[in-house]
Amino acid sequence: MSRIKVLQIGKYYPPYKGGFENSLYTLVEELKDRFQFQILVANTNRKTTVERLINVTVVRLGSLGKIFSQPLTLSLFFWLKRSSSDVVHIHLPNPLAMIFYLIALPPGKLVVSYHNDIIRQRALMVFLKPLVIALLRRAAGIVVTSDNLIHSSDILRMFRYKCYVVAHGIDTDRFKATPEIKDQAEKIREGLKRPLVLFVGRLVYYKGLKYLVQAMKDIEAALMIIGAGPEGRQLKTLAKVLGVQDKIIWLGEVSDEELPVYYQACDLFVLPSCANSESFGLVILEAHSFAKPVVSTDLPTGVTFTNLHQKTGLVVSPKDSDSLKEAVNLLLASKELRDKYGECAKKRVKDEFTKEKMAREIAKVYEAVMS
Repeated sequence: MSRIKVLQIGKYYPPYKGGFENSLYTLVEELKDRFQFQILVANTNRKTTVERLINVTVVRLGSLGKIFSQPLTLSLFFWLKRSSSDVVHIHLPNPLAMIFYLIALPPGKLVVSYHNDIIRQRALMVFLKPLVIALLRRAAGIVVTSDNLIHSSDILRMFRYKCYVVAHGIDTDRFKATPEIKDQAEKIREGLKRPLVLFVGRLVYYKGLKYLVQAMKDIEAALMIIGAGPEGRQLKTLAKVLGVQDKIIWLGEVSDEELPVYYQACDLFVLPSCANSESFGLVILEAHSFAKPVVSTDLPTGVTFTNLHQKTGLVVSPKDSDSLKEAVNLLLASKELRDKYGECAKKRVKDEFTKEKMAREIAKVYEAVMS
C-alpha cells in the first residue's frame, strides 16, 4: 500500500529557530516512515532550494522580504497549483498561504493547524477574517493545541465540531539531564555564584520580556536570556536605565546542543508573555523536562494548560512586573517548592507531551480525513 502524501505548508523550517518550526520538524521526523512529506516554507533569501531526503522533500521558497511578519513567497501559488498530495496541511497564521490555497484549490483533503489568532495586526484581520472562515469551512479537520485555544478564539468556536486537540510534544531524549549535561551546568552555576533565572525565546513584543526586566530590580538572581529578535536593543537599553544590566546575561542564540545545559543549570524558568500570540509555550515543556518549575502568565490560550498553577509552577497576571517579582522570589526562596513543582512537571511531560504521542494523534487526523 502506497504512503499517504502530505503537503506541509508553514512559514519557516529548521535550522530557522522557532517553537512552531521545531514542532513541525519533530512531527515530520517522527512520521516520515509512515507518510510521504513535502514541505513548503520560506527561505531567508530570494533563492529557492530543494532538499530531497528519504520520504521528505523540503522546498524553501525564495522570499522577497517580509510584510507584517509574512514572508513574501509568491511562487507558493505555483507549487500549490501543481500539488497532487492526498493531504494539504496548512499552519496558520500564514495569510499568503491561505489566500493562495483558496485561489489554487489543490486536490487533497485540507487539514489546518490553527496556532493562534492574528493579534497585533487588527486592521489586517478585518480583511483576513472572511478568508480564514472560508478556509476553515473547506477544512476536513482543524488541529489545535488545547481546548483553551478553542474557547479563546471567536473563529475557532464556530468550527469546534471539526477540531482535533493535539498538544505539542517534545523529544524527551534530547531534553534529558545526562551526566555530561549536569557537569556543564554545574560549571555555569559555579561561575555565577547566585541563583539563575532563565528565559528562552525570540525577543519580540508578545514575549513580555520588558516586564521581566523591570521585575529584576527586586530579584536577587541572575537572569539569562537566550534568543534574538527586534526587541533586543530596546530591552538592553531598558536594563541600563533601570540599573539591572549587571544582573542580566544576554546569550543571543545558542545551538541545539548547548540549550539543554542551560535548562539544567537554571533554578527556574520564566515565560512572561503578554499577548495571545503566545498560544502554547513549547519552551515550558522543555524546561519542565528538566524538572524546572515555570513562572508564566494567565493568558486565555494554551499557556495555562501547559503550565499548571501551583502544580508545575506559578501563573501570574500578564503585564505585571510586581506579580512576576513575587512569584520568582517565592520560588527562589524555597527549594522544597521548586522540587515539588519540578517533579510534577517532569512526570507530566513524560505522560502527556512526548513527540511520540503528538505524532500518533496527528497520524489519526490524517487517517480520519482520508476515510
